[in-house]
Amino acid sequence: MTRAKSPLRGSRWRRLPRRLRPRTRRGAAAAAALVMGLLWWTAQSGPRDGAPTWPRRALLDAIRWVESRNRPDSQVPDGDDGLAIGPYQIHRVYWTDAHEFDPTLAGGYQDCRRRVYAERVIDAYMRRYAADAWQQGDGERVARVHNGGPEGHRKRATEAYWQRVRARLPAPR
Repeated sequence: MTRAKSPLRGSRWRRLPRRLRPRTRRGAAAAAALVMGLLWWTAQSGPRDGAPTWPRRALLDAIRWVESRNRPDSQVPDGDDGLAIGPYQIHRVYWTDAHEFDPTLAGGYQDCRRRVYAERVIDAYMRRYAADAWQQGDGERVARVHNGGPEGHRKRATEAYWQRVRARLPAPR
C-alpha cells in the first residue's frame, strides 16, 4: 500500500521555516483564511491612497440634487411609490437604523421631509455604517451606502447612482 503524497510537502511550503509550516491541511486552510481576511480588511479601510475626498456639505448637496433636484422641502414629492420621503428620499428602515444608533435624533419619520432633520438622520446612518468614509469624505462610499444600504458600496446597482452624484460634486480636495 502506498501512501498519498501530502500537498503540504510541496515546494511552496519549503520556503517557510520549519516551525511556521502548517502541519495539516486544516492548518494550511486556516493560514490561507487568515491571509485572505487580512487582505479583505486592508481593502475595506478608508479611501484608497490618493482617492478623492469632499467636504460633507458638498456630498450632502450633491446627494440632495440627485434625489430631489434641490427643490424646497415642501415641494419634494415622495419617491419609490411613496416609500421614500423628503429632499434626501429617506426610507423608513434607513430612519429606523439611524434612530436606533442615535436616539438623540428625537422626532419621527415624517420629520425626514425637512432638510435639516434629514441631514441629521444621514449623519447618524453614516456614523453607523460608513464611519471612516463619512469622516474622511469618501464620496463614493457615502453615496453608495446612502442609496443601497449598509452594504451599498459593494452593490453593482449603486454604481450608476454614484456616477450621478459624482457629476454634481466639485473638484475633489
